[in-house]
Amino acid sequence: MHLLQSGVDLSVIALWLGHESPSTTHGYMEADLTMKERALNSIQPPQVKNRRYRPPDRILQFLESL
Repeated sequence: MHLLQSGVDLSVIALWLGHESPSTTHGYMEADLTMKERALNSIQPPQVKNRRYRPPDRILQFLESL
């Protein structure tokens, strides 16, 4: 866990431990709250405008015809 907290990549830890794949190593590790907080602070929210979907008239006509 200390290696992961220090920023060592999970695939590198898997190689050091002799695991066949990182998914095997992942089963033994869980991120603590400090790591989760650091990860969330490092990302930016998407710059997307929330808009409501408006189906085209032809789709509405088709649905009404059912």
